Amino acid sequence: MGANLVIEGLKFMVLGMTTVFLFLMLMIFVLNIISKIVKKYFPPKKLAPIRARKQNNSATLQKDDGAIIAAITASIQEFKQQK
Repeated sequence: MGANLVIEGLKFMVLGMTTVFLFLMLMIFVLNIISKIVKKYFPPKKLAPIRARKQNNSATLQKDDGAIIAAITASIQEFKQQK
C-alpha cells in the first residue's frame, strides 16, 4: 500500500513539473513574439551623441554651478554656527 502511494506521488510530481516546464516554454515563446512585434511597430528613438548633449548642457550647468556652490557654502556656514 505504501509503495503504491509513492508511485502515485511520483506520477503527480512528473505531471506537475512537465506542466510547469511547458507553460514556461510557451511563455518564453509568446514573449519573444511580442518583443518582435513591439520592436517592429515601435522602434526605439535614436538619441543624440553624448558629446553633443554635453556641449548643449554645458552653458546651463555653468550657470547653475554658482547657485549650487552658494547653497552648499551657506549650508556649511549654518551648520558650523549651530555647533
